[in-house]
Amino acid sequence: MRMTLILATTGALLLAFLGLRSAAEGPSPVPPATPIDDGFRETVRPFLETYCLGCHGPEKPKGDLDLSRYSDAGSVARDLGQWQAVREQLEDEAMPPEGAKRHPEAQARRDVIAWIQAFRTQESRRNSGDPGPVPARRLSNAEYDHTIRDLTGFDLRPTREFPVDPANEAGFDNSAESLSMSPALLKKYLEAARTVSNHLVLKPEGLAFAPYPMLADTDRDKYCVNQIIDFYKRQRTDYADYFQAAWRFRHRAALGRPEATLADLAGESGISAPYLSTIWETLEGPGDEIGPIAALRALWRELPGPEGEPTDKVRAGAERMRDFVVGLRKQLVPKVENLDARGISNGTQPFVLWKNRQFVANRMRYAGGASEVQWFDFDLGDQANQALRTPEDPEGARRFEATFDRFCKTFPDAFFVSERARVYLDPKQDRDNTGRLLSAGFHSMTGYFRDDAPLYELMLDEPGKRELDRLWREFDFINGAPMRQYSSYLWYERAETNFLRGEEFEFVRAEDKNAASEEMIRRLSEVYLAKARRIGVEGVALQAIEDQFRIISASIRQVEQDRAAAEPRHVEALQDFAERAYRRPLSASEREGVTGFYRELRETDGLSHEDAVRDTVVGILMSPHFCYRVNLPAEGEGIQPLSDYDLASRLSYFLWSSMPDDELLGLARSGELHRPEVLAAQARRMLRDDRVRGLATEFGGNWLDFRRFEEHNGVDRGRFPSFDDELRRSMFEEPIRFFVDLVRNDRPVFEFLDGDHTFVNPALARHYGMPEPTEGWVRIDDATRYGRGGLLPMAVFLTRNSPGLRTSPVKRGYWVVRRLLGEEIPPPPPDVPDLPDDESKLGDLTLRETLARHRADKSCAGCHERFDAVGLAFEGYGPIGEGRDKDLGGRPVDTRATFPRGDEGEGISGLRRYLRSNRREEFVENLCRKLLAYSLGRTLLPSDDETIESMRLRLSSDGGRFGGLVESIVTSPQFRNQRLEALKAE
Repeated sequence: MRMTLILATTGALLLAFLGLRSAAEGPSPVPPATPIDDGFRETVRPFLETYCLGCHGPEKPKGDLDLSRYSDAGSVARDLGQWQAVREQLEDEAMPPEGAKRHPEAQARRDVIAWIQAFRTQESRRNSGDPGPVPARRLSNAEYDHTIRDLTGFDLRPTREFPVDPANEAGFDNSAESLSMSPALLKKYLEAARTVSNHLVLKPEGLAFAPYPMLADTDRDKYCVNQIIDFYKRQRTDYADYFQAAWRFRHRAALGRPEATLADLAGESGISAPYLSTIWETLEGPGDEIGPIAALRALWRELPGPEGEPTDKVRAGAERMRDFVVGLRKQLVPKVENLDARGISNGTQPFVLWKNRQFVANRMRYAGGASEVQWFDFDLGDQANQALRTPEDPEGARRFEATFDRFCKTFPDAFFVSERARVYLDPKQDRDNTGRLLSAGFHSMTGYFRDDAPLYELMLDEPGKRELDRLWREFDFINGAPMRQYSSYLWYERAETNFLRGEEFEFVRAEDKNAASEEMIRRLSEVYLAKARRIGVEGVALQAIEDQFRIISASIRQVEQDRAAAEPRHVEALQDFAERAYRRPLSASEREGVTGFYRELRETDGLSHEDAVRDTVVGILMSPHFCYRVNLPAEGEGIQPLSDYDLASRLSYFLWSSMPDDELLGLARSGELHRPEVLAAQARRMLRDDRVRGLATEFGGNWLDFRRFEEHNGVDRGRFPSFDDELRRSMFEEPIRFFVDLVRNDRPVFEFLDGDHTFVNPALARHYGMPEPTEGWVRIDDATRYGRGGLLPMAVFLTRNSPGLRTSPVKRGYWVVRRLLGEEIPPPPPDVPDLPDDESKLGDLTLRETLARHRADKSCAGCHERFDAVGLAFEGYGPIGEGRDKDLGGRPVDTRATFPRGDEGEGISGLRRYLRSNRREEFVENLCRKLLAYSLGRTLLPSDDETIESMRLRLSSDGGRFGGLVESIVTSPQFRNQRLEALKAE
């Protein structure tokens, strides 16, 4: 029923949702009877019939390009992208190929090129300002994952089992042209939504998510325990830190900080301001002349002054003071004996928890024992030793003994206890039972115990106290610790001690659902205590049992009350979650719809509150309002501005591949976001944000074709054992870090080609023959001395474009001219023979010579001459991008190249010079087109030409900086508007 309800609701919404689409048709048809039409009829069509249709006609067209279907300018207008490629082929004289029977005169070629350019210019001007279609589309896999990350706070990646998203014509997978939905994929979406909902955490004040599923008790325990342990770890409890900070306050004037306060210094040191004040008062306030604090003050006075550079000596002195305090305090901890009662295990819950409470009571209490302290263990000096000498007269001895009370209150035996063994055993017997975090110290029972009173009272400020109280309240609320503790107590007393054996105890068992009710606990306490009295239990032991029944019942009742009170807050939180998921405010009917869905699950399906909340989250994540991106149409038709909320999503999915943040949504709410200057300012902010990694991974990864390299298995690891998973991940990460650094620092885009720096971690540094960083990723400047720098020599591209056991100048060169320069090159004929797979088995020929033979075939030369030489410049790098002087056959590598258009160069440095001198404008043009296509989520149209030109002008005016490209896009009509057309009746 639950799955049927979700799928039925989702299916109906999808159908309604997709009905509200923006028109996806192309621009309006070409007006009839224009000079352009005459030009096509008189110039272009005869050219096609004479030189092109022999290969690109209706029967088995080469490259799947049938030019016979273009009969007039109108037919060309519907496929201008293809005709742009035709123009490029004619300009490069790649078509007709060298082996063709007939070749056009130069003037005829120029006339057709001129017609294509004139027609495109006409179409661009005629449709100027047309933003193109903005159809509804589902989130791509990456966008879904990133959105879930920002929605939940954790990178859950629920699309791991989704099929790979197909790319559109521009090469990106964020387009409605390619992102379709199928019944099978819809089920994948349901599985993903359920996966996310399993991470849901219900808290007293609302909803949250955990980094792992929260369905089992062990998972809930881990989540709650880790929250508290993380809080404890954030607290600085080393006494030496406080003594050193107090020293800085004492000498603040000499240290150039005369106005500094204790709170200032505590904040700078990351320690507790309240406790630093206590320490300062202890060291400098009124005090006794004898006793442990007097001894501590003697050590305090021995610390050096601020002259010179006494930092090490001051620290050593502070640690000496700390060691004295810790060593003395250990000897003043009173021993707490077990409770013993005939017939009752001293490991029973009431006795163990009684003992824990005694430990807590003693944390800051002096219970005597100074006379037993081993003073000779402390090397303190004369003044401190004198202060610790017990006076011989009775009054002096009494005063001396009294000084220990303040010492113990100031320096507890522990600020908190984070792990506990079985406390009722001798420590020697239980030495291997540490590591049980927040444990109460039971055996075979569930139970946790809060033991942090000194931290709470001495160190925490009011916000800190509230946070710690909240964490412990959430602890019981989330994992039901009191209920589980009581249930395990029933089991233990029946199975382990046999105390609950007997007819009077048959009414209650651990597995009973109502065993923890107030009435059942009351009944059990009466019969339990009655039996205890019969067997002679009395005094403290009997009181401990009575107390525990009272305490556990109160704890269970509190959790029940908290859970009941939280239910309406959880329903409100579901509405807030839906608003964040939909990336816009909910209407009143939508808010009621969320509540209604939850109620139906409770009342009709009979689900528990938690299950209904989880399934409502599934329903929200299955809604097209979440898993689709759509711009709901405004009134009217034609070109209309996008709403501010639609702009917020368009901007965030462009730059972050994820949902808008609070600042973007706030500007949308205020109606300010659509202003060009606000859009530009937000783009600048977002480019500096860590989430711009989404742009580097999704745009950069697809543009440069390394997006799926983490799954690359084309390397023979027997021949290349250094290529392990760590190195593969490092190769993938290098261009992302390079891209992020360039974008966040607004560097010139030419650094993609010309940059002399890169980023490496230890694995990649070893591979590149660089000095290894001690850890993590570092920027390497002047990387050219290691043969690196910029994109070109990155191992990820060199490896990705190698067959495995040899290099491939063809693939590497094609990657450069196709991905970086944007050349359109037709696929090779199906009957082209492959080169040998293994470089060591080429025989007497080098790979360069083998390729030269291949290019001797005139049908192959036209394409290969455009990229083979570019690829040969990479021969100094082996199949996994390693630097080399010889190939795998032992032959010296030759990196000389005669590049297209006649330029010569050698190796990567020669290729850089060639690209900088001859192909920079092509790189700029390609980058502009790719980035605009990615930002709009569609294939480009002639109406985009003006925006591309403005991007190029912006690059030339501000030093080629990446931020200028982005600002040109987000303030363009294409980005800010949509084209709407009236829906036609079916």
